[in-house]
Amino acid sequence: MSSHPSVSIIIAAASASVTLPKTLEAIAAQDYPGDIEVVVAAADASTAEAARQHAVTVVENVPGTTPAGLNLAAHASSGTFLVRVDAHSLIPPHYVSRVVETLQSTGADNVGGRQVPAGTTFTEKAIAAAMASPFGAGDARYRVGGQAGPADTVYLGAFPRRVFEEIGGYDERFVRNQDYDLNHRIRSTGGVVWFDPGLEVTYRPRSSLTALAGQYFDYGLWKRFFARTRSWSLRPRQLAPPLLVLILVASLVGSYWLPLLLWLPVAYLLALILIGTAYLPRIGAPALLMPVALAVMHVSWGVGFLVGHTSER
Repeated sequence: MSSHPSVSIIIAAASASVTLPKTLEAIAAQDYPGDIEVVVAAADASTAEAARQHAVTVVENVPGTTPAGLNLAAHASSGTFLVRVDAHSLIPPHYVSRVVETLQSTGADNVGGRQVPAGTTFTEKAIAAAMASPFGAGDARYRVGGQAGPADTVYLGAFPRRVFEEIGGYDERFVRNQDYDLNHRIRSTGGVVWFDPGLEVTYRPRSSLTALAGQYFDYGLWKRFFARTRSWSLRPRQLAPPLLVLILVASLVGSYWLPLLLWLPVAYLLALILIGTAYLPRIGAPALLMPVALAVMHVSWGVGFLVGHTSER
């Protein structure tokens, strides 16, 4: 194999006309000496128009979902390696070079790194801190970091085309959790998913608490379906939000007969406030909103899971 094999960057983009141009500018600044092509599967006209302002291939994502878009983009591409990039992310200049070098040196079937949320507004900074903290991400290495080596899953991902095609690409049933499913299928065939903490990708979080609530509700909603389809997939950190919601609801209702139960939601609120206070020296004033962001994430994810569908839409 050539030391600089061709690379196809695949992007599934929806309602991303604001963030996509910066994503594509970061891709254009890569220091990789080999050939790079970019294929964007756009789910709407404004996103497609934003993509066409750059030297990329644009395909229409009629289903509009992330896994469908990624499969369409992969099908329209030709590179030896496929590198997934999110339309809300910024990859550093060395990203493609490091991904290719790691794929070749480790023999891994998928290589990915860490999502690093970074906001520009007051609210985005609070949300970013909440997403990156252990209280918002649990023990997920692709969120909180860790040692390089084999992992259950990674952020984004890069694959030899051969591997991607052999496992059948992304399962389009999973509007969310498609990465985890794909990585499980790689590992179930003896393949290796490799986490590289040096692959830090900047991710711009949602700009409002309302948008954050919708995002995490959707995560919980689809995790319920995913868990039913892939019963092995649930982790303790993913059971914590629905359990929290049940405890909060039960304590509020039960406090009608036993007022002492109100201490449970009060203790939860106090814990969130203490977390925000602890982050004040790190991020300043946005830490004051961090407890609200964490509560939105926990409750939205938990409610989504509890009411989520157990069959396909």
